Amino acid sequence: MKLRIAAIGSRPREAFQDLTQMYVDRIGALLPGAKSSVDAPLYRSEEALTEALERERARTAPFVVLLDEPGKQLSSEAFAAWLGRERDAGRQLIVFAIGPADGWSAQRPRADMTLSLGAMTMPHELARVAICEQVYRALTILGGHPYHREGAKAR
Repeated sequence: MKLRIAAIGSRPREAFQDLTQMYVDRIGALLPGAKSSVDAPLYRSEEALTEALERERARTAPFVVLLDEPGKQLSSEAFAAWLGRERDAGRQLIVFAIGPADGWSAQRPRADMTLSLGAMTMPHELARVAICEQVYRALTILGGHPYHREGAKAR
């Protein structure tokens, strides 16, 4: 399974970039298989992201998850269960897309799911770190690692 944490905007401040890269590296270590990978590209605009998604659809249809405040809210455990089901069903590519600072336009990319990180507003570069951390947490839950507090209690 390939995971992509796509964001629209310019290069984030160094601290946010370092945290994103730390979680991308951790996620990569937990993805089994030669065809598994994770990346976190930045796109200059919604249009650029939409074009990239359309190019992917020509090969293998990605499952696109737009991060948006009115989206579905999931606990870490529910998110892990969802990600595990997608992995086990043979999903080849999941794209988590973080929109521009002023939110998605009416022309936003076609989404298979809309996910909210919560009702609070946060900078987009922090949302990027948060979704990376939640993907990492989900993979540790699925792998039975003690990173997640409930996983540690179960041991």
